[in-house]
Amino acid sequence: MKSLIIVESPTKAKTIKKFLPGSVTVDSCNGHIRDLPASAREIPAKLKKNKWASLGIDIDNNYEPLYIISPEKRKTVSRLKKLIREADELILATDEDREGEGISWHIVDELKPSIPVKRMVFHEITEEAIRAALENCREIDENLVHAQETRRILDRLVGYTLSPLLWKKIGPGLSAGRVQSTAVQLLVERERERMRFRSGSYWDLKAQLRTGNSTEDPSFEAAMTHLSDKRLASGKDFNEATGKLKKADQVVLLDKQQAAALREELMAAEWSVNRIETKQQKRSPAPPFTTSTLQQEANRKFGFSARDTMRAAQKLYEEGYITYMRTDSMHLSGQAIDAARSAVQHMYGEKYLNPRARTFSRKVKGAQEAHEAIRPAGNRFRLPKETPLSGREARLYDLIWKRTMATQMADARLEFTNVFIEAASGKTRATFKATGKRTLFPGFFRAYVEGSDDPEAQLENQESLLPDLEKAQPLLCKEVTPLEHETKPPLRFTEASLVKELEKNGVGRPSTYATILGTIMERDYVRKDGNALVPTFTAFAVTELLEKHFPDLVDLHFTSEMEERLDDIARGKNDRLNYLKDYYEGEKGLKPMVESQESLIDIQEARQISLPVEGLNGYRIYLGRFGPYVQQKNNDGKETITSIPETMAPGDISVEKLEDLMNKVEKGPEPLGTDKETGEAVYVLSGRYGPYVQLGESTTKDKKPRRVSLLKNMKPENMDLETALKLLALPRLLGQHPDTGKEVKAGIGRFGPYVVHDGVFQSLKRDDDVLEIDLDRALELLKEKQQKQSAKTPQIIQDMGEHPADQKKILVLSGRYGPYIKYGKKNISLPKNFDASSITMDEVLELIQKKAGK
Repeated sequence: MKSLIIVESPTKAKTIKKFLPGSVTVDSCNGHIRDLPASAREIPAKLKKNKWASLGIDIDNNYEPLYIISPEKRKTVSRLKKLIREADELILATDEDREGEGISWHIVDELKPSIPVKRMVFHEITEEAIRAALENCREIDENLVHAQETRRILDRLVGYTLSPLLWKKIGPGLSAGRVQSTAVQLLVERERERMRFRSGSYWDLKAQLRTGNSTEDPSFEAAMTHLSDKRLASGKDFNEATGKLKKADQVVLLDKQQAAALREELMAAEWSVNRIETKQQKRSPAPPFTTSTLQQEANRKFGFSARDTMRAAQKLYEEGYITYMRTDSMHLSGQAIDAARSAVQHMYGEKYLNPRARTFSRKVKGAQEAHEAIRPAGNRFRLPKETPLSGREARLYDLIWKRTMATQMADARLEFTNVFIEAASGKTRATFKATGKRTLFPGFFRAYVEGSDDPEAQLENQESLLPDLEKAQPLLCKEVTPLEHETKPPLRFTEASLVKELEKNGVGRPSTYATILGTIMERDYVRKDGNALVPTFTAFAVTELLEKHFPDLVDLHFTSEMEERLDDIARGKNDRLNYLKDYYEGEKGLKPMVESQESLIDIQEARQISLPVEGLNGYRIYLGRFGPYVQQKNNDGKETITSIPETMAPGDISVEKLEDLMNKVEKGPEPLGTDKETGEAVYVLSGRYGPYVQLGESTTKDKKPRRVSLLKNMKPENMDLETALKLLALPRLLGQHPDTGKEVKAGIGRFGPYVVHDGVFQSLKRDDDVLEIDLDRALELLKEKQQKQSAKTPQIIQDMGEHPADQKKILVLSGRYGPYIKYGKKNISLPKNFDASSITMDEVLELIQKKAGK
């Protein structure tokens, strides 16, 4: 019997094929073979006259979706149809989640095979798992298909109903989504909290103490906690809205003068140990990875975006290294537990093995236990060093391997010591506290420490040892240092913390987070400042409109409830059609809501951005066609308008900064000086894309004078004439290339500073300065680029001449994945038992013939 197995990707097909007999054909559909129309061009002419055509969903016909095979999928569909005609049975082996079930259903619904159809599912690509899955096929799960289709229809309804409204009222290119808009609202609300925040200032003191008079006696640090039995104020005692103490009578608030005076008294005080407290704690390992925790940890440890993490995980899964990567289950199979425990015993010894097998269960809203956690595939975990992996995939596999191993390792045991020290001088009595930490038994720390790349190094960093001390022991004070502190606003979300917040509130599902984060960045709702996610003026404008007119769409509870109802559809507990009708056309449905609110939304009001910043009453901030701008009415009734630089985020806005922008508009820019060569004034200005230097003024004759952006490390307020002229002289000639005699130049382009020779550009490294770089360094950078390009270019090992049958050229080349034969336009991998440098023409022709036979 000839079987045809269809999977989503060529990589997955290649891996699966290794475990199957030659009678089985494995091919890929490259994701969904059809979808709702992406544009009006894709809608069939006979349907375009229907009022629902642009939406792609026939609302009046039970929300019937219009599915289209896109032009780029037509060849795939034709190929699959041909393969189905040649097969005796069709086995659909797409991923085991809703999306995978939907892909399989679309294949059957579109291709309508006349042969038997089976559904094959597995959560890891190993020989054992694939063979077991083949023996336990099932039918397509209609409930999962309905859940996937309902989500797709919902997303289309929300996007196509709300987005046009945003285009009309705020600006083109904007979008709204049932999870996307909630995620943006979380970011905006956190930024508002930061704006409302008022900082508080407080002082404390740190002492450097020693156990004896000798310089060789152990020393340690202690921090002041109490003055005359009253606790010193710390950050937790301040009101975030006022910057004042919550309960001023219960704490001591020191200022600079008081801290300095207290330091003088304490330097002359008598110091002794008052009491010692010691306690031991156990630390247990974190559960194995789910999709969201993997995204969070990869972001914390490596700075990977959610999208980068999922791409690498997808590749690892499809190549058979890890189990399925879209899961919210913490469950480990018996096979996985046995593999981990066996590896722990072998690598670390019996004492590092937890006495009992550890199991984990999910305690997050909306969690499903249908799948297994993300872990290394198979019944024996491959060591990271045993794999040929590199780059992101290698780092991610290492992370997953360590985390899985740690789950079956013994608890770590730690000892914490708090030493309370009294300093007495006359009527002044202060209490200081020294804290020590010691690892009694590292346990799972030997394999894995959250947030650390190197567990062994982290173990050393975790140690904070105190010298042996006794109660009433006198101590010598070497120094007392007053320290000033300021309370900090809430931290901005990172990708990791936003994913955690969404999951905690049951908003979205793990498989969607990477797409959501990618979308809000692409739509300019968010920009990254290091790892922090900073909402833009666009995010504020859209969020304010939705909060005012469509509050449910950005409400955490409402969005979470939607997810639960969609999960009920997947479980067969909720009717798909009733839910869609209620959501879209019900009394409080999306359609009537938009129809009733659209006329109430004033365009100018929608584009005005409200920021919770004191003193902004005289200023109005708007989102315009070319970005944000600020408007101020002067005493004479005239209005002054100026652009807000693109580099300035809403969270950076202050009255002082707006005043500075307005002053520059009213007074005009002050020149840094004059360029002697041209006699033109040189200015440092700020525009939509940030600060820049300019030679001369804008006139009707010369509308665009010479301008150059400032480098990242430059600040407008520190700019001088000499540096400005150097920037304006770019690109500058460094000299001639010794090999070609052609010019080598240095300049600043769209992607930053560069050197260029004969049309070949190379970006400068972090330590290079475009204003100071010389010819030798430029040649070195250009040579590095040439070497990298050469490494990517296949090298000829043997030129075999022409094929005797068709005279096509045959070469043996070295490629990224090993040597291969290039025959015409075809590439044929060279088997490992052949030596590329000595292979004969007869052997090459035989390999070409075998490839043709397949």
